[in-house]
Parts: sequence; C-alpha cells; structure tokens
Amino acid sequence: MFRATLKSLLARKVRLMLSGLAVVLGVMFVSGAFVLTDTLGRTFDQIFADAYEEVDVSVAAKPKVQGNEFEGPQLAGPVPAAALQTVQSVDGVAEATGVVAADGARLIGSNGKVVASFGPPQLGGNWVGESDLVQLREGREPQTDDEIVINKGLATTADVAVGDRVGVLTLQPRKDFTIVGIFGYSGDRDSMGGANEIMFTTPAAQELMLGEPDVYTNIVATAATGVSDEQLRDAVAAAVGDAYDVKTGEQLSADAAAGLKEGLSFFNRILLGFAAVALLVGTFLILNTFSIIVAQRTRELALLRAVGASGKQIIGSVVMEAIAIGLIAAVFGLAAGIGIGALLAYLFSNLAGGMTLAGIAVPASAVIGAFGVGLVITVLAALLPALRAARIPPIAAMQDVATPDRPLTKITIAGAVVTAIGATLLFLGLGGYADSNTLATILGGVLFAFIGVALLTPLISKPVVAALGAIFSGWVPGKLGRLNSGRNPRRTAITAAALMVGIALVTGITVILDSAKSSISGLAQDTVKAELVIAGAQSGPRPPTFDPAVLDEAKTIPGVRLVDGLYGDMSLVDGKRTYTGAVTEPAALRQVYSLTASAGNIDRLGPGELLVSTDTAKDRGLSVGSTVPIQFARGEAQTFTVTGIFDDSPLFTGVQMVVPTQSAADFTIPQPIQGFVQLEPGTAVDQVQPRVEALLANSPEVSVVSLDAYIEQQAGQLDSLLTMIRILLALAIVIAVLGIINTLALSVLERTRELGLLRAIGLKRSQTMGMITVEAVVISVFGALLGVVVGTGLGAAVVEALRDEGITDLVLPWGQMGVFLGLAALIGVIAAVLPAIRAARINVLGAIAHD
Repeated sequence: MFRATLKSLLARKVRLMLSGLAVVLGVMFVSGAFVLTDTLGRTFDQIFADAYEEVDVSVAAKPKVQGNEFEGPQLAGPVPAAALQTVQSVDGVAEATGVVAADGARLIGSNGKVVASFGPPQLGGNWVGESDLVQLREGREPQTDDEIVINKGLATTADVAVGDRVGVLTLQPRKDFTIVGIFGYSGDRDSMGGANEIMFTTPAAQELMLGEPDVYTNIVATAATGVSDEQLRDAVAAAVGDAYDVKTGEQLSADAAAGLKEGLSFFNRILLGFAAVALLVGTFLILNTFSIIVAQRTRELALLRAVGASGKQIIGSVVMEAIAIGLIAAVFGLAAGIGIGALLAYLFSNLAGGMTLAGIAVPASAVIGAFGVGLVITVLAALLPALRAARIPPIAAMQDVATPDRPLTKITIAGAVVTAIGATLLFLGLGGYADSNTLATILGGVLFAFIGVALLTPLISKPVVAALGAIFSGWVPGKLGRLNSGRNPRRTAITAAALMVGIALVTGITVILDSAKSSISGLAQDTVKAELVIAGAQSGPRPPTFDPAVLDEAKTIPGVRLVDGLYGDMSLVDGKRTYTGAVTEPAALRQVYSLTASAGNIDRLGPGELLVSTDTAKDRGLSVGSTVPIQFARGEAQTFTVTGIFDDSPLFTGVQMVVPTQSAADFTIPQPIQGFVQLEPGTAVDQVQPRVEALLANSPEVSVVSLDAYIEQQAGQLDSLLTMIRILLALAIVIAVLGIINTLALSVLERTRELGLLRAIGLKRSQTMGMITVEAVVISVFGALLGVVVGTGLGAAVVEALRDEGITDLVLPWGQMGVFLGLAALIGVIAAVLPAIRAARINVLGAIAHD
C-alpha cells in the first residue's frame, strides 16, 4: 500500500503542487510572523543592552500616573537635585550623574517641517559627555543654552549639519538653536533603535523637557571597585526611600525590552489572525482537492479493496498523501516565511530610522508552527474524503461510473446547526453579553458563521448557478459551461466558499468602516459648531501641539466669535485611570461641542471645579457637590468639586472629565492638542483662515483647516486602515483563485473522455476553452456574490451593535460591491486560462479511449 500510494502521489505532481501551494501561503504567514517578532525582539534586546551597558544603577522617581505607550506618552516623576547629592554620598558609589532624557523634542528640518517619528521616541536630554557608547563625530559639546548636539541619524533625516540654526519644539513653543555637534554610537551606529536625540545643556534640558529647574529624569550611579551592581542597588534604595525606583542596568534593559515585546506580540497576533484566514481558505481548497481525487480514483481504490486492501489501509493511503503534501508544504512555507519575516524586519528597520537588525534566525515557534499547521490543516482537510474512500465497495470496481451524487440532507442540517451557533455567538459578543470574552466570542461567531454558510452553499448552488449561467445560455459553450458548474453542487460550493471568505471579510470591514465614516462625519457636521479647526496628524504616541498664545491672538482677529483650545491627558481620579480634558472656554462645551447639562452648570469652570460626563458620574456615584481627588502627571494630588454633569456625546466620549485650563499645566503635555475657531455670522472662512495660519508659523506640526477638511482628514485614517486590511486579505483571495484553477484542472482530467466525445461531434478548440471559462466565471461570481451577501450581513450586525457608540448610519458600498463582482468575473477568466488550454489540447482519439 505504501508503494502504491507513493506511485500515485508522484503520478500527479501538478495536482500536488496546486493543493500544496495553499498550505505554503498560509504557513508562510505563520512562520513569517514568528521570524519577524523574534528578529525584532532580539534587535531591541541588543539595543537596550547597549543603551544600559554603562549603567550600574539607575534611580528614577515613580510616575504619578502609570500608563502604557498605547495610551500616549508617560511622564516620569522629576528627581530633585537633593536626591543626586544623596546618591553621591552613598558608600560604594564611585560617581553619580543627573540625567535628563524625555520624549518630545522635535527638530524642524531644512524643509521647514518637523521630523516625524513612527514609533521610536524623539528624545531631548542633557549632554553629559562622551562615553564608550556615545562619541562626538563632528563639532563640540554644547556650552550655552542656545546650542545643541544631535545624533547622526537625526542629522541625516533632517538634512542639517554643524553650524546650522534650527528650530526645536519641546514643552515650550519653538525655540531656535545652533547645532554645534553631531554624535554617534559604538559599532558605527547613527541611532539607537531609530530614536532621534537632541542634547542641550543641563539647565536648558531641565527647562525645556521637564518644565522646572534643578530636576532630572533619573540618576545614573557607577559602582566603586569591588561593589556589585546588586549591592549598590540595595544601598542606594535604602538611602533614597520608597518614592524611587532603583534598578540595575540589567533590570532596566530587561524591563524596556519586555515592554516593547508586548507591543510586538500584539502585532504578531494580528499577522497570525490573517494567517488563520488564509489557512481557512486553504482548507476549503485541500478538502475540494482530495474530494476530487477520491472521486477520480474510485475504480483504483475499489480494485485495491477487491485484491485485499482493508478500509483502514485505504484511509491510510489518502491520509499518507495528505501528510506528504503537508510536510512538503511546511518546508516550502517555512522557507518562504523566513524570507518574508526578514523582508518585513528590513522594512521596519528602515521605517524606524535604519536601526541595525540582529541576525535573522528561525525560532522554534516558527518551525513548530509551520509543521504543526501544515500537517494538521492538510490531514484534517483530507480526513473526510479518506473516510468516504474507505466506504467504496469492491463491486464498484466493476462499474463504469464513479460515485453518484449524494443527498444534501445531512450537510444542510449540519450547516443550519453550525450557522445557528455562529449567529448565537455573534449575538452574545456584539450585544455585550460575553463580558471579558467579547473578542473571542465574536471571532468564534464569525468562524462558525463562515463554516455554516459553506455547508449550506451546496443547497443554494444549483438555483443560483443556474441563474448566473443563464447569462451565457444563448451560446453553446456557455450552456455547457453552466451545466458543468451545476452538475456537482458540493464541488462548486467548496470552490466558491473559498472565495466567499475573503470577499465576505473585505465587504464586512468596508461596511463597518464606511458606516463609521458616514456616522462620524454626519455627527461632526451636526454637532461641532466651528468653522475652523487647529490640529495636526498624529504619527506616534505623542499628539501634535501648538503654543497656547495662538488661541489668545486668534481671539483678536476681526470676525472671530469664539476660540477654544482642548488639552487632554490620563490622570488618576480617585485612584482610577481616567482620560481628562481641559478647555480654555467652558462656554465652548455648549457653543462648540453642543453638549447639554444634565445637572449643575457647565457654562463656567473655576479653579478647583470639575465637570463630569453622565456615564462617568453614574459609574462612580458622583453628583453635583461631590469632591474628587485627582492626581495629574505633574505636581501633587488636588481635590476638585463637581459643579456640572454633561450628557455623553459620541464626539466627546473620550473625555470623561473636564478640569480648568490652569490644571493643564500639570498634564504630561501642557499644550493644546486641538483648537476650534467659531466665526461671527456672515464672516467668510477664507478671510480668517490665513491670519490664523500665520499665527502657527512656529508650530509646524499643526495647521488650520475648515471643519469639512478636518473631518475628511480624520476619515482618511479609516481609508488607510481599510487599504492595509485589503492588502493582507488579498492572500486569502489568491488562495481562492488557486482553488478555482485546481478544481478546473482536476475537473478537466475527470472529464477527459467527455471532452473527447464533445470534440469528436464538432466542438471546436475555442468553444472548448469558452466552456471552461464560463464554468470558472460562474463559480467565481457565485463565490463573490455569496461573500458580498454574507459580508454585508456581518457588517450590518456590527454596525447595529455599535449604535450606542455613535455609529448610527448603515452605509452599503454598492459601488465597491459591484467592483468585487466584476473582479470575480475577471478572476474566473484568469483562473480558467491554464485548464482551458489543457482542455483544448486534448487528443480527441486518445480522450475517447481514455479509461
């Protein structure tokens, strides 16, 4: 049986290649994700190990508000100069240095634009001299407060050199400095992990990056001879007390790497999610392939039974083929994944400023994932056809016809049950009844829904395929193609289901994002009462900001009625992390944001007063007159009194509490992140906009645009997200196309005699190719139509579930649906090329004699 299976396998190389390719593509995504995250993880391990190599012990104040980089920049507590003196006096300390290093120093390049960073920090600090890690490559160290040195990576990106006068944005508005030096790092590196670094004198760094004199972000202590890092850490910790975090350089490196790896694991899960979609589609392809193989080998398998092969041996024969395909596909998929992972890591390093990558390696997770997924998916997909093969009675060897069509009753019942399970899970997840398991419940619902619809597809394939094929029925090849596509409902359904998954996901996500865009745009138009918006595009954790003085100056422009600035930050409100906002004009809550008061007064906001949203007040048991302790990123905790409660608004939903503008001085970023300008009736926008733009000359990160343009900019971010998702899901559609090619190619082999007879009675080569093409187009359009319907249903369900979140408009992208159907027809034509050519080249006499 082993030799017979091996010979059968080698006799069908093209079939193996096509079915194995689907597994290769899915495995490529899985192994590539693990290779990428492993490479980047080891890269950052090395970067942080180098960065903290010369740090024996570091002393840093605990942040007043703990957070993570996904919620914005985190401000470390200031370390006073007195703490530096304390550390210097500890036994075992050879040297202690006060260091300033904080994110938020943005340099304005030679083109007049701020040098952006997509992830790595933009650090501003004090120059403490050269070391084994940091060396000056050009110029000298800064000596006066208007001089800076920058790293080589930033100098290259900004196209600036020693002697240039440049602008720098910090906690304060733009200030101009002279570049007096450019530094690099050991190993001939221009940056550390793509970070841009600007070094000032110590007084300038303290003022610009920390907002107060004689403080540091941390103290670096060097151990005396004979004192270990751990001994020094314990001694310093005892001296400075519990208000400080005292860690060794090794601990700092491990903590920094762990934080970044957490972000990488999130990215890894996204890639694995798309790999799962690709593998789901590949499963349909493999299932269809083995179903056709078993049908074609009915006589062969029955003869094996007749000469003594048992049912178990037949199952083993088919499963052995699946294992062989799975192993081969896993090897090629792993190799492709290594290449893809290396390519993505290279692209990431360039995006991050050209950081030096660690060597590409293959982690055990990539190998296990590749072979585990490749084998499991292939064997599972082949199991049902294998069981079917084992049921072939030996007498079938004496028959000329393969297995007849089986009733669709069982598969229809199974499809209905699985679809019902999927619908139930979606209802629980989207309805908010799954508690902490919401995401898993929704994903499970989507998976069951897809499988259920795939099982139900054979039931509807005959009438739908007949209706689609009617378009071509006026043409003999078209009529034959329609009949061929409908003759085996199961085969047609599985082939179409593969395309359905990709089209359904793209359609569903398009419905959700288009509905969100429409809802937010409409809500903004109806709610925000401002003609001009001051804002910038956020490219990292730190939002663009501008000088608060711009708001005061804008109020003096003729035709301006009201100007409001919006600040925002995470704070601890009664011990709970809460996003807190501050507005320069409390009247803007009504006049600009259209908020209404449910209790108290929201038209004024004095020192020590607080406004809260209705939901926040309900959740925390607050009412007008309640007192609440709030700890901001800076300063000491303060007590506020609730003076007003405002009704929640979908556009203002992120801001749970509003404090006076004076309190924004204690925010992580004490500058406005948005501004709104309301004009007097009859005042033209183009009369005011240039004058406001002129006020922003020293704030190149932001601009002033009309409300319509601002809404369009925000909606454009959703378009970018949709484009990225479509690119990732394109792999699933590629696999579906392979499925159509595979089905047609195997179908041509199965119908060799039939094609020969058709040619013998006068069917031309061109007509034969037309027949195969019609068959492919009908199957492809059927799958796309199914995907559009299922995707629209899933998208509409999600939109309905998000109604309370402000997504009230259901937008069906009819134009894009039509494009999907048109592309499906084109996909069918392309997929039919090779099978159609093969069918047209069939030797008529040989085909008629084919057994």
